[in-house]
Amino acid sequence: MNRTLIVTAASLALGIAAFAQTSSTGSGQTGTTGTTTTTTTPAKPATVNQRRNNQQQRIGQGVQSGQLTAGETKTLEKQEAGVNKEIRQDKAANGGKLTTAEKAQVQGQQNNLSKQIYNDKHNAAQQNTNPKSEVGQRQRAQQQRIAQGIKSGQMTAGEAAKTEKNEQKINQQVKADRAANGGKLTAGQKAQVNKEQNKESKQIYNKKHNGVKR
Repeated sequence: MNRTLIVTAASLALGIAAFAQTSSTGSGQTGTTGTTTTTTTPAKPATVNQRRNNQQQRIGQGVQSGQLTAGETKTLEKQEAGVNKEIRQDKAANGGKLTTAEKAQVQGQQNNLSKQIYNDKHNAAQQNTNPKSEVGQRQRAQQQRIAQGIKSGQMTAGEAAKTEKNEQKINQQVKADRAANGGKLTAGQKAQVNKEQNKESKQIYNKKHNGVKR
């Protein structure tokens, strides 16, 4: 009699334990493993404006680090300005929006520009990031100011392209003058370069403070 009661009580206890374990399995969990099932929402692709801003940041970083020369930056920003102009015209013709086909076209152009930014930043052409001459030091300082303007949005792509075009001309002049004078600049040449750098410095300031932003 007692033995039968003991067996019955043990069976009842096991049944209660099993029921409690099953009940403790909440929603979002499996009853066998107890693991939680999560759902991952795929990230939305970057918009046209987000990609444009991202590429400007990459260009600005390349100028700041010296990976992009004035000539390379001029070309990249000229292309960027062209894409921006096309976007403005397309939006103006379509009530402020881009059509699906126009978005695809812009995406293709931005893809090409993205590859060009990468290639230019990783080729052999570099700025002199540790110049010894006064002329070289001013060149480097002006590139840093341009980089800051690009990254902050104070300079548009078109403004950066024009500014870097002037920088490129000065650099080419300095290179040619040094080649003609045994690697050095004459006093007259230094004075001329200094005058051009002063003019360029004012232009950088004006472009960054004219109220036109990216």
